[in-house]
Amino acid sequence: MEFSWRKTDDNEEKVRYFLQQHGISGRLFKQVTGQGKILINNQLAASTGVRVHPGDQITIQLPPEKSDQRLTVSTQPIQVIYADNNWLVVNKPTGLASIPGPTNQTDTLLNRILGWLQQQNSPDTVPHVVTRLDRFTSGLVLLARHRFAHSLIARQLMDHSLDKRYYAIVAGHLTAKHGFLTQPIGRQGEAIRRQVMANGKAAKTEYWQVSKLATATLVKVKLYTGRTHQIRVHFTAQGHPLLGDQLYGGPLDQGIQRQALHAYELNFYDPFTQQVMHFTCPMPSDMQALLK
Repeated sequence: MEFSWRKTDDNEEKVRYFLQQHGISGRLFKQVTGQGKILINNQLAASTGVRVHPGDQITIQLPPEKSDQRLTVSTQPIQVIYADNNWLVVNKPTGLASIPGPTNQTDTLLNRILGWLQQQNSPDTVPHVVTRLDRFTSGLVLLARHRFAHSLIARQLMDHSLDKRYYAIVAGHLTAKHGFLTQPIGRQGEAIRRQVMANGKAAKTEYWQVSKLATATLVKVKLYTGRTHQIRVHFTAQGHPLLGDQLYGGPLDQGIQRQALHAYELNFYDPFTQQVMHFTCPMPSDMQALLK
């Protein structure tokens, strides 16, 4: 694998600082220096202290990534809405798990992506799921096409600069048109169900009312943290579980049998092109039907 950047500013600096500014630091920097090579204008850099100048091309070379031979290829359909050499953005349907687990090893989002890559004549690509969704949550999922991209995007996950937005339909009517939910979230033992608890992990959810239905409310939601079931837990704690959410006591008689939750918007900074990437996808038909 080979990746290149052009130095566009007017400052001279050590190549290690240039790479740090492009997200290559810590463990990833050790990976580059230990397993790979750094080239400046196609010449091997003698050390990471070599200085780079305006207009220089800086290239890193890494050994190819080994695929997981245990993963099964699925030929079931998947909607890929964006693809380049580093990223895939897909619209995950409800009912499809993001990655293989104990009860399903053969037909998950990851298995279907492997099938799609084979159809695109890219069987050696090793995809990594970046933004995982619950099985019955629909919408946008970001995947990295190789481990280097996955490592670079990890910083945005840690500092919460990767922007994920959702539509949710919650039971009842909210009093505030806009608000933040910040109760910590945890779980008791090995229970699947999460809950608000004093010794839980910090969580932050922002929401905006979009419209009121007869017995429910459509909201837009932004996540600042990525706790398991975060949106579902926070609204349940407010007395407004999501429609169709059986695990958290949501109403099951409103015309939907899964949590009414859809990831409709995704924004992230692409460290390769140095541009902000923006994606949206429409609300699925089962949630649209609730609004009518």
